[in-house]
Amino acid sequence: MAYNKSDLVAKISQKSGLTKAQAEAAVNAFRDVFIEAMKNGEGIKLTGLLSAERVKRAARTGRNPRTGETIEIPATYGVRISAGSLLKKAVSE
Repeated sequence: MAYNKSDLVAKISQKSGLTKAQAEAAVNAFRDVFIEAMKNGEGIKLTGLLSAERVKRAARTGRNPRTGETIEIPATYGVRISAGSLLKKAVSE
């Protein structure tokens, strides 16, 4: 089961001693900083937890599965997220 935002806010509030409003403000601030960094092409590194970076995807030729027609897929950006050592260790146990 995955945590949704309200579950995450409740857990952060419980573990940190913050009110739920303060924990939600922190989650919102993290979201905003993360999105802004990715938008500007900057990376995020949370040592031991994860790293994220914006990557450029090249233009390519694809195929419409319904019609079989060849289409051009334009270049775009994506996000690459890599698990850090603490996260990898926690998951493998």
